[in-house]
Amino acid sequence: MNLNDLYIQKKIRAGDIREFERLFLKYYEPLCRHADKLLNDMDTAEDMVQEFFYQFWKNRESFTLKFSLNAYLYQSIRNNALHYLEHLKIRKNYAEKVINEFREMVPLNVQPEADLNDLNEAIRVSLGQMPERCSAVFRMNRFEGKKYREIAGILSISEKTVEADMSKALQFFRRSLRDYTGEEIK
Repeated sequence: MNLNDLYIQKKIRAGDIREFERLFLKYYEPLCRHADKLLNDMDTAEDMVQEFFYQFWKNRESFTLKFSLNAYLYQSIRNNALHYLEHLKIRKNYAEKVINEFREMVPLNVQPEADLNDLNEAIRVSLGQMPERCSAVFRMNRFEGKKYREIAGILSISEKTVEADMSKALQFFRRSLRDYTGEEIK
């Protein structure tokens, strides 16, 4: 680590917004391009870099450089991008699982070639219509793979409340699918 990196670290830890802005302006575009190479999505890359810098500033007092600032920034964005891609894969796998489960629940009189996009839209609309906390609990559990205990900690609620919200979310889906298929789903 060089002296300039130590100087920047010290200034930012002390709350020097101008030093932070200089760092942001110097690295924003290159980090966006770096993230875009991994994500193939410039909008998401820009959002990711902005979120990184927000968290960097928010946690500046506990920030400690062990190597070069340049390496830290690029490695952080790389890690965030890989985590994002892993999360997308989990969401995709779960969406496929949910769709397959819903297909098994759909009565036989529904045409097998029912448009998958319509079903995806019905799921998206259902998530948007259910109570916010139920939707959040469902998404964290089913899309992000979080356990009830983790969700309870994140939302500052009891595990029993998480369990009850998950039950409500599943009941809501049953009603929504009844509307989608025209028949009661068990």
